[in-house]
Amino acid sequence: MKLLLTSAGLSNPSICKALFELVGKKSEDISIVFIPTAANVEVGDKAWFIENLIQLKNQNFKSIDIVDISAVSKDIWLKRFEEADVLFFEGGNTYHLMEWINKSGLKDVLPQLLETKVWVGDSAGSMVTNEDLNLGISQTIYGEDFDRNEGMSGLGLVDFYFLPHLNSEYFVNVRKENIENAIKDISEKIYAVDDEGAVQVIDGHVKIISEGEYLEFN
Repeated sequence: MKLLLTSAGLSNPSICKALFELVGKKSEDISIVFIPTAANVEVGDKAWFIENLIQLKNQNFKSIDIVDISAVSKDIWLKRFEEADVLFFEGGNTYHLMEWINKSGLKDVLPQLLETKVWVGDSAGSMVTNEDLNLGISQTIYGEDFDRNEGMSGLGLVDFYFLPHLNSEYFVNVRKENIENAIKDISEKIYAVDDEGAVQVIDGHVKIISEGEYLEFN
């Protein structure tokens, strides 16, 4: 299984290179399906969303499809996922994305898809690979999901927590001291990565890809 968990998409050459190596093809031979579902419930300016698409376009991929798993049926999205080399899960609300991964039936077919596809996550698209979506982290670090009373199971594709947007001006609580306070009861490994970094996972083997800052806990 090959995963590239990013904080802000293909934000620098090191992350792009890591993706090409994971797929084993040149960019012009790679087909990507972009899943925007997590962003559907986010309000306000979507410049970050547009920027992520521009990042993809600038890599001169063979094709970039866009498929919202909350908007079309399984017989539509599955065929298009099967035709892609990369499944790119965009950022937004982690809980909303995970709910639709469950509702759509994607969770059931992911093991088979990831035998041949590379998962690329951006922010929420990375966090759903965690064992669970910790509500304390969501509320205290990211200032989201205050309408919820409990956490949710994640995909469990990794045995650590991925925390994006370290030291970001847009996420003012994603700072070392706040993270340390929020994870007191968590014993698993935690990677907090800024918007110039990613965590690469190949069959359980972890490698940090970074042109910025990152922190490791536990």
